[in-house]
Amino acid sequence: MGEKKRKEDTKDIFIFGKKNYKFMFIGLACIALGFILMSGGGSDDPNVFNPEIFHWRRIRLAPAIILIGFGIEIYAILLNPDK
Repeated sequence: MGEKKRKEDTKDIFIFGKKNYKFMFIGLACIALGFILMSGGGSDDPNVFNPEIFHWRRIRLAPAIILIGFGIEIYAILLNPDK
């Protein structure tokens, strides 16, 4: 009898709330977008140099978006869902 009541009293408690998961998915999307922007620029022929690899999108924009995504992830982990 006591064991049944104890099982009824316990609830599943999640560490993160809905708001935390929303920010986590936004951060993951930013990180994925950054890696997608960083890809490409190679050459099919290894003897031919392609200067497209040093485009500003791959050198400046993509790493900045990845760092912003990591910042959003840290914010999502530290966010208090009760407030």
